[in-house]
Amino acid sequence: MKIISMIPARYSATRFPGKLMQDLGGKTVITRTYEATVATNLFDDVFVVTDSDIIYNEIVNNRGKAIMSIKEHDCGSDRIAEAVESLDIDIVINVQGDEPFTDRESLKKLIEVFKEDDDENIDLASLMVHITDIEEINNPNTVKVIVDNTNFALYFSRSVIPFPRDKSVDVKYYKHKGVYAFRKEALLDFYRLPMLSLEASEKLEQLRYLEYGKRIKMVETDVQGVEIDTPEDLERAKKLWK
Repeated sequence: MKIISMIPARYSATRFPGKLMQDLGGKTVITRTYEATVATNLFDDVFVVTDSDIIYNEIVNNRGKAIMSIKEHDCGSDRIAEAVESLDIDIVINVQGDEPFTDRESLKKLIEVFKEDDDENIDLASLMVHITDIEEINNPNTVKVIVDNTNFALYFSRSVIPFPRDKSVDVKYYKHKGVYAFRKEALLDFYRLPMLSLEASEKLEQLRYLEYGKRIKMVETDVQGVEIDTPEDLERAKKLWK
């Protein structure tokens, strides 16, 4: 299988505009993420795909590979789909541009899912982390996922799922980490299909796959990392980097 990584990168993030160009230990966040992804040595190629001249030039000037989006896109999957449509690949892994601490073992687990899927029952795979902090569980910025007994995703939500009506039941809560591995065909299907009501309501692109019957295999990881969504997250990331 030919496996590549794509890092979608928007400059004008809603909650923290310009976050990918913020300094993290002497380099920008997007450059740190790109270099961390390349350093895993898991991919035939790694690209940043962006609609921003600023981010494009940042990557190219640091000897990286970048692709300019031709169209405006509402989500990272659409941006990646446009970029890979003409490429001869089998699997593409979407690494979020605001996750400079992306680790090799988690990405390797996603790749193994497809190597073991002889019948091609899996359309895409993604990561989840067990969480116990009640504030994080209740935080709408923390996307939760529930799975069946074979770890296929049943639903993603910003709300608390499952709702603990019976508090005596031992329920595990999982945070969804926005790292995806797609079969190329599933990604292109996503690109061509219109948004439906669940995705529009929750503003979670992964719900489009579920609404159209795609199968998402979830892989548990212990690596939390730091997703830089706010200036406070950036300060945490700087401390961790040191």
